[in-house]
Amino acid sequence: MYLSSDANVRKILIVDDSAFEQRMLVDLLSEMPYRVSVAFNGLQGYQLALSQQPDLILLDVRMPSMDGYTCCRLLKANPATHDIPVIFLSGADAAEDRIMGLSIGGVDFVSKPFTPGELAARIHVHLNLMRRAPKEAAEQAPAPALPANPDAVIVSAAKRLIADNLAALPSLSEIARSVGTYREKLSQLFREQTGMTVFAFIREERIRRGVQLLRETEIDVQDIALLIGFNNAGNFSTAFRERMGVTPSAYRASGATDTPTAPPDAPGKKPDSPESPES
Repeated sequence: MYLSSDANVRKILIVDDSAFEQRMLVDLLSEMPYRVSVAFNGLQGYQLALSQQPDLILLDVRMPSMDGYTCCRLLKANPATHDIPVIFLSGADAAEDRIMGLSIGGVDFVSKPFTPGELAARIHVHLNLMRRAPKEAAEQAPAPALPANPDAVIVSAAKRLIADNLAALPSLSEIARSVGTYREKLSQLFREQTGMTVFAFIREERIRRGVQLLRETEIDVQDIALLIGFNNAGNFSTAFRERMGVTPSAYRASGATDTPTAPPDAPGKKPDSPESPES
């Protein structure tokens, strides 16, 4: 819902399940030239972001129904909301919480309790950064993106999560929860959207990343195997040879530039049977 309305000012969306925190933020922002709206959980926040296109989002982390991290993953996977800056607000101040928030697309992470003046300054900074985008870039930019198909957004968010966590991949159930769905639904969406199973995509992404590291770095094969989620170089070598036709060492020695171009499961092909992600 809207708590102030001035079409000429910047729009800020507050997403927080605490009525007390909401009121404090609204009171703070009402003293500034911002148009403020509020949501009570991540799912409602995501839906309001799509419909209202705010200029900035203040996003709590711990919320029912959908937490802030999941909401942010969906926001960043949707072309219509990808560029909206997200400032996380959280009582969790551990380094891993901050790293998580920033790594999935947040522009800032503010710990609760926060100083009102500091939060106001951070909001001002990030809104100004958006304003300072080169004028010519704005003139050349394409028309605003339309919201993506909801199923495609979930798959895109899951793909990014997988790509960012190859070395220590969560379980399929955890991946699904992290993008706002459940295991069976995510498996279905992957097949419908990509023609691949989740596990086929994981294997393909690991080989693709392995090829990249072999071509662009001097990291030894054993370490590459660990970086992309294989237990050892032998498992990596077997999977690599099946996909690329040569071993990782032979690929690097040849100076090859081939990269995986076609997934092992093409659309219309019968998908793989369920299996666990490779270690």
